[in-house]
Amino acid sequence: MDFKENQNTGTMDIIEKHRFDEGALADFMEENVDQFEGPLSIEEFKGGQSNPTYLIKSNSQSYVLRKKPPGKLLKSAHAVEREYRVITALRNTEVPVPKTYALCEDTKVIGTAFYLMEFKDGRVFWDPTMANSSAEEALGVYSSMNHTLAKLHSVDPIQVGLESFGRPGNYVGRQISIWSKQYIDSETEEIEEMNKLIEWLPNNLPSDKPLRIVHGDFSLSNLMMHNEKPEIIAILDWELSTLGDPCADFSYHCMQYRMNPNLSDQDYCNKTGIPTEKEYVNLYCDNTGFDLKAEWELYMAYNLFKSAGILQGILGRVRDGTAASKHAKDVSARVRPLAESAWKLIKENFL
Repeated sequence: MDFKENQNTGTMDIIEKHRFDEGALADFMEENVDQFEGPLSIEEFKGGQSNPTYLIKSNSQSYVLRKKPPGKLLKSAHAVEREYRVITALRNTEVPVPKTYALCEDTKVIGTAFYLMEFKDGRVFWDPTMANSSAEEALGVYSSMNHTLAKLHSVDPIQVGLESFGRPGNYVGRQISIWSKQYIDSETEEIEEMNKLIEWLPNNLPSDKPLRIVHGDFSLSNLMMHNEKPEIIAILDWELSTLGDPCADFSYHCMQYRMNPNLSDQDYCNKTGIPTEKEYVNLYCDNTGFDLKAEWELYMAYNLFKSAGILQGILGRVRDGTAASKHAKDVSARVRPLAESAWKLIKENFL
């Protein structure tokens, strides 16, 4: 276990600003959670969750509580209600999710909206290069990751009551419009390649895919693994989930192959048991029936463009004085290479 894992794994005493009325929570659970039996004790999970997350221990069992952070929030941010809705909807599918128990939107109870779900006892891997794993475990983890995302992308949202969970159709086109606008509003220097992408991408979208649930941040650190075998027992952190293009979701997940030098190295992958990018994409296509040969580099270019737009937005907030400038120099240095890489893929594969 490396330093990052130590920092992000397990629980700690509740941070002062994240404290709430424990008695009010116990009263709520007595009334709304079947078979709950107090008293309870509460610890806060370590890690970088934007929604504070707690381990609730009681005489009956252990639970996990996810709540909005304190303070004034953007209307659509920290949407624990949406997390609860999608996890609950997926309960009777093959997608591994914790059982949910209750959603509370009454801010008078503990200060913010929150929900309660089952505590899953498992492992979280933080290092996608699997440096501390055997080749057998690395292959097992990546295979389970691929199959699990394919299971999610096989669920028809209408059949599980999620038809209003997001807007249907033109997901990638709408995303390109959003990130183009953010880039333009946040621009701090002219990047020729970014301008070309903003012009080219809306007229060259991937083919329409079936409307599916997209996780939005499907990554190794958002998955709970079985304690004794490389098998995913729960997908976590659904804050960015919506309805959209499943291949856009999968390709964003695969950006690690382009961004991490070890995963970009086929020899490293072969040595450690991790499937290469090509093998991993082929496995997903086998699992889902999608054919991504012709469009794969288009999805990759789109995701590089999206990443540049996200980072430029941070720079814009620094410029406007609404975000800390601590890492602004590092962020600024990453925007141009992302745009250049995206346009290079377009030129080499589609022009």
